[in-house]
Amino acid sequence: MQVARARAQLGRRIVQSRPTAQLTHARIPRRLASTEAQSQPLAAPQPPRQSRWQRILQATGRVTLFTIVVGAGSFYYIAHKDRTPGPQLPHDPTKKTLVILGSGWGATSLLNSLDTEEYNVFVISPRNYFLFTPLLPSVATGTLSPRSIIQPTRYMTRHKKRQVSVIEASATDVDPHTQTVTFKDMSEVQGLTSTTTMKYDYLVYAVGAETQTFNIPGVRENACFMKELDDAEKMQRRFLDCLESAAFPGQSKAEVDRLLHMVVVGGGPTGVELSGELHDFLEDDLRSWYPELADSIRITLVEALPSVLPMFSKQLIDYTESTFKAAKIDIMTKTMVKEIKENSVVLQMPDRSIAEVPCGMVVWAAGNTLRQVTRDLMAKLPEEQTNRRGITVDESLRMKGARGVFAIGDCTATSYAPTAQVAAQEGAYLARVFRQLARRDALAAQLAEVHGLPDDDPEKKVKVEHLESQVAKVDKIRPFKYSHQGSLAYIGSEKAIADLPFFSSGNVATAGVATYLFWRSAYLSKLFSLRNRALVATDWIKVKIFGRDVSRE
Repeated sequence: MQVARARAQLGRRIVQSRPTAQLTHARIPRRLASTEAQSQPLAAPQPPRQSRWQRILQATGRVTLFTIVVGAGSFYYIAHKDRTPGPQLPHDPTKKTLVILGSGWGATSLLNSLDTEEYNVFVISPRNYFLFTPLLPSVATGTLSPRSIIQPTRYMTRHKKRQVSVIEASATDVDPHTQTVTFKDMSEVQGLTSTTTMKYDYLVYAVGAETQTFNIPGVRENACFMKELDDAEKMQRRFLDCLESAAFPGQSKAEVDRLLHMVVVGGGPTGVELSGELHDFLEDDLRSWYPELADSIRITLVEALPSVLPMFSKQLIDYTESTFKAAKIDIMTKTMVKEIKENSVVLQMPDRSIAEVPCGMVVWAAGNTLRQVTRDLMAKLPEEQTNRRGITVDESLRMKGARGVFAIGDCTATSYAPTAQVAAQEGAYLARVFRQLARRDALAAQLAEVHGLPDDDPEKKVKVEHLESQVAKVDKIRPFKYSHQGSLAYIGSEKAIADLPFFSSGNVATAGVATYLFWRSAYLSKLFSLRNRALVATDWIKVKIFGRDVSRE
């Protein structure tokens, strides 16, 4: 029995050991596989999948970086190109002489578009720069630096194909019969020669206008103007003088109120924008640096017509008046200035009563009148020049009665308003006219050569007919047509108004902060150079961060 029991136990051990042996043999290939896997290099881990917003931000960053690099490169290229003019062709005695009187909107627009290769061009102006007049009120209140809105004329003429001579002088006489212009050096430092006369083939008369005073007593002696750069700087000094005098110890309340009362005469865009800029100066800066005087500062806008900004729609006029009312700017319409004294202004009220208003400063922005040299020129053509408002021109801007003379801008009497927009379009139009005239002169010279051919030349008749037809075609100059691009005005408190044309259905009137941003972008685009755009934009940013400078020069 023991033997049988031992055999049974041995059998059970053999039966139990078989599956163990099978498992051992099954593990062998798994271990070999794991060993082989460990001996091979591990695959790189997959990066986590980016979300849609992460991809958008990454793409935006790349585009932004690319834009910054390209923009900076373009800015540097244009700035470097503007600073380094290339060689120019000298004056050619065989070319006709084109004299441009003035350096304002019309003359500068003409120079900007003119092909000087066809003419010997001379620019004669009492100032050797172009002044961006719409931003003068910003200079008067310290928002912009004076240098930011002027463009030296030579910065433009030195980039022309042919030499353009810029002469800083004032025209004293224009003789349309002998086709000569006499001009005089008006600078403080003069050489041995200060007056000379020049003959011209074509003359562009663009001398502009001067401030109209209506012969009101005391205007020239006691008022500040808003026409030239010196006027804006003078007004700024006068305004700061009033502040410092009011802050002097011992001033009476009545005297402080007088010194801090600012009167602006003229309800056009210049007067309205200046009033708005003065209000911004008060609220943004003077309340911080002159807290004891800020509440005493008053701004009054005087207009002889029933409303301010008569060139704008009724809706925008009402918006301007409500904005001024909220800003505590007094508007006196139907009120006429009778006299400006040293410490007051005499007004004729709507009921025709006379009131003398004490004030510390009066700014005169009430219209333009002809310069004396323009009156003298018109007097030499009494039969053709009979309009007292200005020079009479035909549909091609030729001065009637004067051969080879074109007149543009504020010195002319046309159906268009005397605005910078009109003058700029007239200047660009004349550039096309002179291109056409140069083409006509070239064809006329060819025609003269063909006429000199022998009569037995078989091709002479054909050439003459062909050239004569071309000359007749070029002789037809299209009349000037003004395209109104809209009207803009800044009214203070970071608000502006705009009357913009909308196809043929009429105008679109907009106002508010968004229009103010449009006003800024529009004026930036109208500046003639990248330099001026950069300077004006920098001044705006500087004032936004640091405020206006209240120091007196």
